Amino acid sequence: MNSLALLSCLILCFSVFTDASYKYSYDYTSPPPPPKKSGYPSLPPKKSTFGIGFYSKSCPQAEGIIRKAVFKAVLMNPGFAAGIIRMHFHDCFIRGCDGSVLLDSVPGKETAEKDSPINNPSLRGFGVIDEAKALLEKVCPHTVSCADILAYAARDSAFFVGGIKYDVPGGRRDGRVSLSSEVIQNLPPPFFDAKQLEDNFKAKGLSLDEMVTLSGAHSIGVSHCSSFSNRLYGFNTTHPQDPSLDPRYASFLKNKCPRPMSDTQDDPIVNLDVSSPIHLDNKYYLNLRNHKGLLTSDQTLYESPLTSKLVLNNVKFRSTWTRKFANAMVHMGSIEILTGNKGEIRKNCHFIN
Repeated sequence: MNSLALLSCLILCFSVFTDASYKYSYDYTSPPPPPKKSGYPSLPPKKSTFGIGFYSKSCPQAEGIIRKAVFKAVLMNPGFAAGIIRMHFHDCFIRGCDGSVLLDSVPGKETAEKDSPINNPSLRGFGVIDEAKALLEKVCPHTVSCADILAYAARDSAFFVGGIKYDVPGGRRDGRVSLSSEVIQNLPPPFFDAKQLEDNFKAKGLSLDEMVTLSGAHSIGVSHCSSFSNRLYGFNTTHPQDPSLDPRYASFLKNKCPRPMSDTQDDPIVNLDVSSPIHLDNKYYLNLRNHKGLLTSDQTLYESPLTSKLVLNNVKFRSTWTRKFANAMVHMGSIEILTGNKGEIRKNCHFIN
């Protein structure tokens, strides 16, 4: 899809997913107004140091500045929305939602999370966070944390490519530690089955239903062929390719991803969602039902009795999935957060103060 067609799809997405109460003038040189309260229940703040409208007095422009930076990036390339949502997930699953994924590696110390082979070069959207932080430091110096910027940016990304609206509590503080070794220990790999995924998310305080719901974020974004080529070539001694893959879809993927012959050959990318790759929607689950899940960790959700009914419910009830996705994102965004006097407010998201 060329860039003009991609832009047209993004604009169409805004109009389709925005109901009458959220419509705005179609001036695509400026961002839309803040989304109104969705009516979706959000987790109540446990402390006064973490809650909705956290910056309403200290930096009332904060969420608007972040929203504008995200809108600018997503308008240029909708792929940034997937990158930012994924970055927020990777941040929260390692040491909690503390912005540690944004820290640069320091010479002489263990490499940072962002430089783990799992994150580098696949994570994207760092520049969007940097732009928002730079603007915020001019308007409200040393006030808005990098962790909060990332959480708000993920929320805005979900809105711009999926029309999903929800409030995000603020008050997260930034962590001071980022270790690449902790990435592989905490993030679920693409070959996990449903039970392994359940256990991984349960360790972070998320339910089985929330795991299946958040997996719907794979309706946008891309994956490298190396993450699923084992399903296409030499799957096992009985099946040359994964029998849970639709044969025509497998042929399509083989055309995109030649058989791996060496570690030095190119590693192409493929859309995670074959049907609506720039729209955050429930068609991801329809793909699973049609045996067109890209990763093992995607297709297992339909193949496993543990989660298949949840997948089918998400196929049938789009509005319910949308509500659950909003709530699950809020819940995920509260994992092991630092508040009050814990952590710090970084001046630059790349470095501790």
